[in-house]
Amino acid sequence: MAASPAYSLIATDLDGTLLRGDDTVSDRSRAALARVARAGARHLVVTGRPAPRVRPLLDDLGCTGLAVCGQGAQVYDAGADRMVWSVRLDRELAETALGKIEAEVGQVYAAVDQDGVDGLTLIEPGYRMPHPTLPAQRVAHREDLWAEPISKVLLRHPDLSDDELAAIARSAVGSLATVTMSGPGTVELQPEGVTKATGLALAADLLGIGAGQALAFGDMPNDIPMFAWVGHGVAMANAHSELKAVADEITKSNEDDGIAVVLERLFPFE
Repeated sequence: MAASPAYSLIATDLDGTLLRGDDTVSDRSRAALARVARAGARHLVVTGRPAPRVRPLLDDLGCTGLAVCGQGAQVYDAGADRMVWSVRLDRELAETALGKIEAEVGQVYAAVDQDGVDGLTLIEPGYRMPHPTLPAQRVAHREDLWAEPISKVLLRHPDLSDDELAAIARSAVGSLATVTMSGPGTVELQPEGVTKATGLALAADLLGIGAGQALAFGDMPNDIPMFAWVGHGVAMANAHSELKAVADEITKSNEDDGIAVVLERLFPFE
């Protein structure tokens, strides 16, 4: 009789974790995920990217099940191309939060991810996409960002570091929104109380899998709630120091197949 897998659910962040710097997944990582599937465990992408920006990658990986997108604000069914669950960031609250942040730090540049499977990423003048490969549509004025329902706001400051901007934003925004830092140049406002952990918990419940059966990989502070929820959290060697501080294990970097290193150990038999 084959041994039961060490974990039933493998949750992976994308940028800086499963993806290499060129937005590709290595052959070794693909083989490790295939080994996981053959062992009967599930792979679940848990990412800050909105569903429309994740769809091509899910297709490339052959993922037809659930994915957690938009920092936990969206649970997306890739096979059916539909949202199982989503929560929006109130646009008036988002605009108020943005004003409070600018009152503290001066002008910031903003972008939004619209809600829905066909939602656009809109960027205002001066905002520079941290991932140039991801499509975005530039608008003429900030008020154009609020034309349709949104799932989150992305912020950049011309001088402050991501850590500095995130800390000031949390203090300024208070309970209006959740502030996260998900990558270089990526400080975000999302619905209050929504994190990767809330989205992952919902997806896992739909799959009938408990937190103790879940293993997660990540690299940034937005992965901290996810690590707190799962049975075992693995930070990449390139991870932010805040995530490393709460990780159960640190593996190699995303460029050095850190996910595969762990999965090959935990799922040793074909």
